[in-house]
Amino acid sequence: MQEKSKSTPNAERRAQMRARLMTAARTLFVEKGYAEASTPEIVRAAGATRGALYHHFEDKQALFRAVVEAEAEAVSTAIDAAAKQADETQALAAGSRAFFAAMQNEGRAQLLLIDGPAVLGAMEMDRIDAGGGRAALRAGLAAAQPSLSEPELEARALVLSAAFDRAALAIAQGQGRADIFEDAMSALLRTALM
Repeated sequence: MQEKSKSTPNAERRAQMRARLMTAARTLFVEKGYAEASTPEIVRAAGATRGALYHHFEDKQALFRAVVEAEAEAVSTAIDAAAKQADETQALAAGSRAFFAAMQNEGRAQLLLIDGPAVLGAMEMDRIDAGGGRAALRAGLAAAQPSLSEPELEARALVLSAAFDRAALAIAQGQGRADIFEDAMSALLRTALM
């Protein structure tokens, strides 16, 4: 009698293939940039077929969007975790430190702050950020200063988010020490809460 092999369920195999494609694509997007990373290279690096790639993603841009969304989610998760571990008065500062730590992940600043807007457009990146890091920043501002009106809260979150992104990009490009930019953001946050 033939013994039944323990096979991986289809949903799990699909998730594993998607993850392999995204991992391979992320590596190549960081090494070569979006334009130079070809789908045949991505497929080869993932140990997959072109059919598998196009089963999971409409095209290279859709794959890139998935990689960028995963990166943004990782940043947001780090911020939320740090803020939850801090007491209420330190949550915003803890989230700020977590943002800078998360953005130091190899290639993340390039993907989120340079290639993302260039490939997906500023409006799409704004949509991604609005539900991730900026949402966490907005929540931190609201908790720290509940008297802010909705328009004030939205404006401060938008402006501070841009400043955080610019500081993270400067750090990634070697324009200064991380602690100097983190101190500058801390000062800016204190001013925003006055």
